[in-house]
Amino acid sequence: MKVLYCASEALPFMASGGLGDVAGSLPQALRQLLVGCRVVMPLYDEIPQAMKDEMRFITSLSVPVSWRRQYCGVFEARYKGVVYYLLDNQYYFKRKGMYGHYDDAERFAFFSRAALEMLPYIDFKPDIIHSNDWHTAMVPVYYSLFYSNYDWYKGIKTVFTIHNIQYQGQYGMELIEEILGLPDYNTNIVEYDGCVNLMKGAIETANMVTTVSPSYAEEIKDPWFAFGLDPIVRDRAWKFRGVLNGIDVDNYNSETDPNIPVNFTVEDLSGKAACKRALQERLCLELRPEVPLVGMVTRMVAPKGLDLVKEVFEEMMNVEDIQFVILGSGDWQYESFFKAMQDKYPGRVCSCFGFVPELARKIYAASDIYLMPSRSEPCGLAQMISLRYGTIPIVRRTGGLGDSIQDSGDGLGNGFVFNSYDAQDMYNALKRAIAGYWNAEGGWQILVKRAMKSDNSWEKSAKEYLKLYNEVLSQ
Repeated sequence: MKVLYCASEALPFMASGGLGDVAGSLPQALRQLLVGCRVVMPLYDEIPQAMKDEMRFITSLSVPVSWRRQYCGVFEARYKGVVYYLLDNQYYFKRKGMYGHYDDAERFAFFSRAALEMLPYIDFKPDIIHSNDWHTAMVPVYYSLFYSNYDWYKGIKTVFTIHNIQYQGQYGMELIEEILGLPDYNTNIVEYDGCVNLMKGAIETANMVTTVSPSYAEEIKDPWFAFGLDPIVRDRAWKFRGVLNGIDVDNYNSETDPNIPVNFTVEDLSGKAACKRALQERLCLELRPEVPLVGMVTRMVAPKGLDLVKEVFEEMMNVEDIQFVILGSGDWQYESFFKAMQDKYPGRVCSCFGFVPELARKIYAASDIYLMPSRSEPCGLAQMISLRYGTIPIVRRTGGLGDSIQDSGDGLGNGFVFNSYDAQDMYNALKRAIAGYWNAEGGWQILVKRAMKSDNSWEKSAKEYLKLYNEVLSQ
């Protein structure tokens, strides 16, 4: 089986979030299952020069963009056994950053068309083209309209993955003629609610649509989660599947991680206490090894549940004997609040702003409890990462959080789960965790070890994708 994985970002070249992690890890896991998976992404200007120097120029071609044509250079790179194709056009991609430009629709329409146009030039005919999020949503649309009936392209199946339905690629109707180049009789494919909606087009035309967790596939049928696309999701529910993302368990590994002060294993947890002390020293927290340390690494925005934390924070600090550390950046109201809490509770609260990857690892390793009360979370990776470091997650049952964390109330779970989006419900879950930490007479260590043994590897997820690919090919 051969798969072309189309993404707007991929590690190790460029990444801004979960999509980059997935595109950097899933193809490797698929190759371990003997799937010939290759990746295509844009050749961004900010990819490190050392990586560019290792790339090999393959060919160049002319790509249609509506009524005009644009140059595309194809470069090849290899990383951990995976072949990457990086598509070059300096007009579109020689810029600072990957997203947020006035012509993003044109940039990624070009990329989507180029990913299809390049295939005969590189003599690689995939059985499946797997595209991701709105940036590559036009891949299944273009394939369906312009390529599926050509002899060389016949028989290819398309899969489209929604990583976050909030971002749909919505633009004015003028985009159809000026940028997308769709014929008048096919405009209905991408037209929705009075505008162009690229994600809607992919849902209409792909052979199968996946989400990054089984629960999210069900949730987005509900208007609360779907940001207006729920009628389309319900109408096409027969082609939706949910596959829980994994994490790179070699990268996030308490035994080998060079970013933490002392490595530790599930058999010997003594290094975790050393990590906790080192973080307390670094962040000017009181050196109290016995006190439970609650950690958060998050974007400081409302969907991450910070309004719940804010509502009960002072009650929590006044009633519970805990320490709290948060790392992230985002909305001014949350940054200001946590800065004020640090000033009010010196030695017990530390607020770190921005994103410092090595500090994030240290927080995962040092904390006893990881708080993740998201309002919605398509998959979530932080809760899986915390498990790898023996830090017990508290999550709301939504999306991938509910799929990856099971409540330990029955003695079998790996964390603590609350259901309703309510501050007191979250606080009750936290109180249960704190009680378990203080009173379990060794039970907490059993929970920590059970958490560290949780399997959230990409190997597990890749097997699910292989089943899904076989299902698509059998249609």
